[in-house]
Amino acid sequence: MQIDFKVDRHDPVTEHDRAAEAAIRDFIFREVPDSTFMGEEGGSVGTGPVRWFVDPIDGTSNFARGLAFWCVSVGVMIGDKVVAGAIFDPVADNMFTGSAAGAFLNGKPMQSRAEPDEAHAVLITGYPVTRDFRLDGQTLALQRFGRLTETFATVRRPGSAALSIAHVAAGWVDAAAGFGVNPWDVTAAIAILQHAGGSYHPYSLGKVAEDAPPHLHPGYIALGAGAQYPVLRSIAAEISAGRTVARTAKEAPQNARAS
Repeated sequence: MQIDFKVDRHDPVTEHDRAAEAAIRDFIFREVPDSTFMGEEGGSVGTGPVRWFVDPIDGTSNFARGLAFWCVSVGVMIGDKVVAGAIFDPVADNMFTGSAAGAFLNGKPMQSRAEPDEAHAVLITGYPVTRDFRLDGQTLALQRFGRLTETFATVRRPGSAALSIAHVAAGWVDAAAGFGVNPWDVTAAIAILQHAGGSYHPYSLGKVAEDAPPHLHPGYIALGAGAQYPVLRSIAAEISAGRTVARTAKEAPQNARAS
């Protein structure tokens, strides 16, 4: 398998990512010509009102090494509304779907559920990674991770935002959180989780307007039905507020020069 790197060594891409995205794109335009396609590898194609957000392999690092936690994610929007999503885990042969018809796992109705108390809950999060050390500071990021580890019964970091949120929708884990996602990572997952009865909470991290559509926010918390989790929400708010302040301070001199 040929493996390249996009931004750095933490961001791999394979020939299969590109081939899968091309196959999905060709199928969509054949079936729904009036579309706009946004893929992780090839960017935006088309100008139609039906907008597709596609990650051909979410969890490429896992896929490239043979670790069985990766998926294909396809979400679709009309206007500002996410109308449907599908996430396929080909290793486990699990298809998660969400639409106005409800949420389904392999064609059977799916209902999210969560432990009411964080102390008994399972959390999936990738935080912190190297990018978080750079943005938040290593000491502070590790302190936050320590708080999560002490608060939750179990913390896992398997490495695919889309599949992690799908697991929350299925009730297999109680919560997921991430602070560096893209629209193609989460659009499908938002539809699936919400139709399964869970809740999705976006965080701007200072990168988008607070009232921007949820799929455009780079931070998120996904909670199973019945979960509140104040410690997790407090930490997410701290991360978002801190990055917003830092970004504002960085942009101030540039704005002053421009004016």
